[in-house]
Amino acid sequence: MTMQKIEAASPEAQSANLVANNVAQLKALFPELVTEGPNGPAVNVDVLKALVGDATVTDAEEKYGLNWHGKRAARQLALTPSTGTLRPCPDESVDWDTTKNLMIEGDNLEVLKLLQKSYAGKVKLIYIDPPYNTGKDFVYPDSFQDSIRNYLELTGQAEGGRKISSNTEASGRFHTDWLNMMYARLRVARTLLRPDGYLLLSIDDTEFANVRQILAELFGEECLIGSLIHQRAKGGGQARHIVKGHDYILVVARDSEKCAPLRRDKVVQGRTQFIDGKEFLIDDDVVRKQFGKYDKSDGDRRCFYEQLESYKGVEKKLEIDQKLASGEYFLHQWENGMHAICRRIPLDEASSKLYSIVKVLSEEGKKDLESLQLADVFSYPKPVELISQLVRAATSGDDCVLDFFAGSGTTAHAVISQNALDSHSRRFICVQLPEPLDPSDKAQKAGAALCDKLKKPRNIAELTKERIRRAATKVKAENPLFGGDVGFRVFKLDSSNIRAWNAAADGMAETLLAHAEHLLPDRTDDDVLAELLLKLGLDLCVPMQARTVAGKQLRSVAGGVLIACLDPQIQASDVEPLAQGIIAWHKELAPAGDTTCVFRDSAFADDVAKTNMAAILEQNGIANVRSL
Repeated sequence: MTMQKIEAASPEAQSANLVANNVAQLKALFPELVTEGPNGPAVNVDVLKALVGDATVTDAEEKYGLNWHGKRAARQLALTPSTGTLRPCPDESVDWDTTKNLMIEGDNLEVLKLLQKSYAGKVKLIYIDPPYNTGKDFVYPDSFQDSIRNYLELTGQAEGGRKISSNTEASGRFHTDWLNMMYARLRVARTLLRPDGYLLLSIDDTEFANVRQILAELFGEECLIGSLIHQRAKGGGQARHIVKGHDYILVVARDSEKCAPLRRDKVVQGRTQFIDGKEFLIDDDVVRKQFGKYDKSDGDRRCFYEQLESYKGVEKKLEIDQKLASGEYFLHQWENGMHAICRRIPLDEASSKLYSIVKVLSEEGKKDLESLQLADVFSYPKPVELISQLVRAATSGDDCVLDFFAGSGTTAHAVISQNALDSHSRRFICVQLPEPLDPSDKAQKAGAALCDKLKKPRNIAELTKERIRRAATKVKAENPLFGGDVGFRVFKLDSSNIRAWNAAADGMAETLLAHAEHLLPDRTDDDVLAELLLKLGLDLCVPMQARTVAGKQLRSVAGGVLIACLDPQIQASDVEPLAQGIIAWHKELAPAGDTTCVFRDSAFADDVAKTNMAAILEQNGIANVRSL
């Protein structure tokens, strides 16, 4: 038994390989479609055309859709795995040990890729408020060659930083740059949604038509549910032709057949009943709703049980009898002595469908910030009540809400606030680029000054984190009985902890010595553990335990799904007691699935020690043994 070493190029050291996944799915459906090409699996386009009934042999045919220069590269960029990682920052977090919420600082495209293994198909609601491409918004200049280095330079975290530019209408690529930025991110984000999940996207007239076309392509036309009109202003302004007092919120379903209707707040009319602490609406109009309209001479819309057979026939009566027997329906006696056929509907499911016009003025967003002593720190913040309505409409329970253009942090604020109101336990994941703030810029002066006051780096992500902290404090103060989650774990995007092989033509000896240690020297055990969570597909907020065995610290993740020993030295004499300690803890934890055990590759005194460790663990039921 040998211990498999995880290299920088190993699948375990990268985010999910979307290309490989796509090829595997195609091959599973149509084996004849995938052939072996000079560079690996290839799709036979002629076979594909035959499968869909297309007799042509050329790709030059015109087709309906939105095309622009760079679209092919944007698609390729979305499919390129990330080799970065997310580094934990407990000191910047709130309630690190217990929270299920995440605030991630980094380029959202790279972060979305890194989240693939851990969160694919787990997000109920994605809400984003991306740059509207007004000519002043920051446009993410993605790099196809080295996205992590590009990000570090862009945000001033590496030498040779480049200036963050705007995207003015004078540019010949005004729409193209924005479309390239959005296309890649939406393509990757789609895979994070649950089958019954929604994506809601705020936008204005500038790119409304274009982004709608992108969504139709990525999700399917049948999944475009519609658009909400967000009335953000009452009128006025200096408009040249018309006063634009609204924006749009595009509503897209991951699978329109599996998504429940978005719910609208309303005052429930009718009788209610509490059962085991839960409130139900009594619906006594079952027959009409279930079996269609019927006439009654007295105009009463109800059909009493005693009248059912004469109105709907014996078959319908038998069907009602079955549901009465199962408890789905029940009978309620009226004053006339007859019995209405009733059912109970949970009150939180009794609301109407969301109405397409949402009236929450933008000035409410400014008031939200003023209440947190954050006036003028953000421009055009979305109101908490607007996002709260969307959160209420699409989520409940412990659903996950993702916002990868977090900006002013309104989404996180809305999730915490809504949980306090309805006692749900929704969790949020917010992602924000640490876009540098310029104190000489009038719009950024207040934000830069606050960062200086807090002794934090001057960037927007620091403001986002501070807003969430203050919002949590305010919600707790206003709801003293609320004991829900108001914390968040902070992670920051960086290059992988695993050293990549960079051979130099001169100085080969120095290069070999530098790579004797497989992990970067400035990384901690917590950094490495966080990368393992991502690469093994575990939740970043999963519970962890620590134990010392044979003088070495062990970490158990998710009840024993992962056991890590990242001690820098394991001598030959340590192998037996350490292995037995791991085996004993593994038996105590009794994980339901397979366990992966990870060590530092450089920690073992020699190959014999490493081989013995792997052999002992395998003999005792731990077959997945890896080294870093």
